[in-house]
Amino acid sequence: MARTEYGLQMYSLRDITKDDLKGALKVAADLGYKYIEFAGFFGHSAKEVKEWLDEYGLICCSTHTGVGLLTDENLDATLQYHLDIGCPRLIIPGADWSTEEKLNENLALFAKVQKKAAALGIEVGYHNHSGEFFVTPYGKVIEDEILAKTDLKVQIDTFWSFNAGLDSVAYLESIKDRVFAVHLKDGLPTAAENREWSSWTKGVQGKSLGSGEAPVAAVRAWCLANGMPMIVESEGLSPTGPEEVGRCITYLRTLD
Repeated sequence: MARTEYGLQMYSLRDITKDDLKGALKVAADLGYKYIEFAGFFGHSAKEVKEWLDEYGLICCSTHTGVGLLTDENLDATLQYHLDIGCPRLIIPGADWSTEEKLNENLALFAKVQKKAAALGIEVGYHNHSGEFFVTPYGKVIEDEILAKTDLKVQIDTFWSFNAGLDSVAYLESIKDRVFAVHLKDGLPTAAENREWSSWTKGVQGKSLGSGEAPVAAVRAWCLANGMPMIVESEGLSPTGPEEVGRCITYLRTLD
């Protein structure tokens, strides 16, 4: 039986990526991760990054790219970087949703980016936290707005959806035609009384996979049944990023 392959969100190794991105990629490869989702390139050229990926037998599956790199003056270079490293997906990891004006500006920007990226064969998606599932002070639910008013795909962070009080597997099933990747993540969620727009981060603790309360095994099973790419993200750095993501893939191998 073929071994399940997993991706790694490089934010999980943020204690070393900022100073040694190449070394962080080697850590990921040595631990057995196959796919890489970048969270910044720290000034390195696309040529360097592609050489490192090739050296370690890694594939870039996606990036988390902030809205500042999607403006008119930056978008062409951002998309060219993705092409140069062979990256097929650009994922927006959040935005300023503080007002309805910002909401409308963001949705317009996303649509513009998506159109330009699609012409180059790059898919664009959005990555949720918990806040996108709650009603904003101006009466909108951000995740619903993205799904209804854009054609973006979504990457569901299944810990943050769990933290928002959703059944992550049921939610994935309900929108599976729009999902193009999943974050496997674990942790301890906020208390039920904090599940609202301004309080959802209170008391949240990141944990390595299998040591928190999120439905990691059930999400993994859904992903396998639906051919969905799985990307590990672990936020605890306990006691270091490499040790934490090592525990994550060790746990996942017990499920194979």
